[in-house]
Amino acid sequence: MPKQLPLKIHTNTKDQLNSLEEIGYAYIPKVLQIKEIIELKKAIDKLKPLPESNDMTRDPGDKLGLGKNSIHIKNAFNQDIFLFNCLDKPRVIELAESALGEDCHIIGLTAWRTGPGRPDQNLHADWYPVPLPEDVASDSRVKVPIFIITAHFYLTDIAEISGPTKIIPGSHRAGRSPNENEFSWNNIPEQSVILNAGDCVMFRSDIWHRGSANASTESRYLVQVHYSSRWIAQRMPPYLNQFKFNEKLLSKATPRQRRLLGDHEIAGNYT
Repeated sequence: MPKQLPLKIHTNTKDQLNSLEEIGYAYIPKVLQIKEIIELKKAIDKLKPLPESNDMTRDPGDKLGLGKNSIHIKNAFNQDIFLFNCLDKPRVIELAESALGEDCHIIGLTAWRTGPGRPDQNLHADWYPVPLPEDVASDSRVKVPIFIITAHFYLTDIAEISGPTKIIPGSHRAGRSPNENEFSWNNIPEQSVILNAGDCVMFRSDIWHRGSANASTESRYLVQVHYSSRWIAQRMPPYLNQFKFNEKLLSKATPRQRRLLGDHEIAGNYT
């Protein structure tokens, strides 16, 4: 039986941040209430895949390996108010701002509906900003800053058969991304994120992780919010300045939400 990832509940942001820094992830339970979960799943089912935004759906031959009934939608916040409001969920946004600065923003918000038959992903790191020799990266005196955090909002209860996210705790200290066919680091195996709908796991971009195969008969719903330091460019396709915000949704945004979308105050010689 695969090992289950320890999900410790922290009572304050400081301890959550320490978890991000030390083991690479933090668990925040019951971020979403039942009504929100229902509305978000409905919103995902209504999303329109946009080829120009590199959205993905299952093709007839499933050459992309997405599984039955699957979609992967980028810029999902731009299509629906319930997804838009995932930008700054309480307890999640406080941790993001604590780790990345109060002027952080999002670089994307992705919606997934992962259907039965979706195969295993390879273990990977989303971005390894500071490659280092492993003996240096593993030294407790070395503290590589956090540049990007991904928040996973789970909209379905996750069991091993559902295709849970796999994470290797502490692997952000490997100093590199994993090689093909690696499933452990420093004798620490990959571990399954088993939790309930409405829970959230936040992890830094340099931790080793992957999506696993959905062997169930049900689709798994997930919302990803990608937070970054202000100085990292936002990645919202289509590129070459073709992306446009949904003005109707933008008109409902709070000042904090506008900042998360890139409406920053001028700072020194920078904007």
